[in-house]
Amino acid sequence: MKFIGAAALATRQRRERRHGPFDRFASWFNRGFLELRRIDWQSPAAVLEKLIAYEAVHEIKGWDDLRRRLALDRRCFAFFHPALPGEPLIFVEVALVQGLATAMPPLLARETDEEAARAQAARADTAIFYSISNCQDGLRGISFGNFLIKQVVEELQAEFPQLERFSTLSPVPGFRRWLMQRLAERSDPDTALLPELERDGWWHDLAQSEKLRPALMRLCALYLTRQPSPGSRVDPVARFHLGNGARLERINWLGNAARRAIQESFGIMVNYLYDHDSIEDNHEAFVRGGTIVRSPDVDALLEA
Repeated sequence: MKFIGAAALATRQRRERRHGPFDRFASWFNRGFLELRRIDWQSPAAVLEKLIAYEAVHEIKGWDDLRRRLALDRRCFAFFHPALPGEPLIFVEVALVQGLATAMPPLLARETDEEAARAQAARADTAIFYSISNCQDGLRGISFGNFLIKQVVEELQAEFPQLERFSTLSPVPGFRRWLMQRLAERSDPDTALLPELERDGWWHDLAQSEKLRPALMRLCALYLTRQPSPGSRVDPVARFHLGNGARLERINWLGNAARRAIQESFGIMVNYLYDHDSIEDNHEAFVRGGTIVRSPDVDALLEA
């Protein structure tokens, strides 16, 4: 047994009084204790059931849907902790595709041909992270996602050395709320959009959706690149990926027409690109100066 000197003990007691019980609890769930596991169709049924229950971004609609998400051209990884061996703490779903994916339906299509999936994985040049779900409500204040993405990138690079890009296809959960508040002020030049956006089902009408597209794409680019203020925070998903060093790469029109996506962002989705050579610089720029590193495509939307 190792004894602690009086000075060291006093230092520890001061630290515990300063940081409180949450920090001591969080230390039990630091990166050193976490185990990364791939989840596939052969994983224990109890773990697979938890994926269905905990999926927070794109609902898993039963066992057939789950099986497709665990096919040979898909990957699912989760962090586990020794204290909760059968409980995932957080998991990420990945699609192996060619080029940047810009819409959800192809990623969630119910294709089950094993050979086709195997061939798709062999041809893939891009890994798309399309869902990250925290599983334990009691651990909401502890960040695992940044470690998870970085380690999964390493795993995928080792298994598929041909992969050239690592990107997300992400929701924009705060966009509609922000825009509707802005338009409600009536002094905004885009206020004329309001009655059109309140019309139910406009996204199913090609002519109407194309009419709204230029303004909504420009406004979404503005929303994602604006400087935060006391009453206007950075979008939570954007903050997560930009803080991890990703680049705001592309904004995609009607990337997801599911009801929830329409309610959150008028169906718009975003690619955040993780480029190994620029992650650290991007992270520093965002954390230190609030700079949002973005592609020329996003700049073009702002200038439209």
